[in-house]
Amino acid sequence: MEINRYAPLIARKKIFIHAPLETVWSIQTHINAWREWQPDISRSNLDGGLEVGSIFQWRSGGFSVTSTIQIIESLHCIGWTGMAFGSRARHLWTFQQQQDGTEVTTEESMEGWLISMLKYLRPHFLEMSLDVWLKSLKAKAESQVTQ
Repeated sequence: MEINRYAPLIARKKIFIHAPLETVWSIQTHINAWREWQPDISRSNLDGGLEVGSIFQWRSGGFSVTSTIQIIESLHCIGWTGMAFGSRARHLWTFQQQQDGTEVTTEESMEGWLISMLKYLRPHFLEMSLDVWLKSLKAKAESQVTQ
């Protein structure tokens, strides 16, 4: 799976987390617990297993989103597509074990009439959103390592 490189809104961010790959992966892929550590998410619910084709509902930044898992390779990557208020998104996460922790890369593309407007009103919205997500994931994972 790839993001749409021609979408009006695209962002790519990377972070290093001082925690084992298994810990970081477990936190990120436990969708039903996102709201416990990610401040922008107020609701998240995956019915069924974590597998390609699984659908989950979540609320982020005031928008309700319905997403479908498109790719999952255990301890390596997870990606989904999502729809919200006439907008479409493609979000891909990759995880790579490093000597002292885990490198996480996330990239997302967004398109649709609302996104075209948002690009001009808040051009750095997507970068800021991914920053919050990555920093929150880092804080959660590193706090589990020090416990």
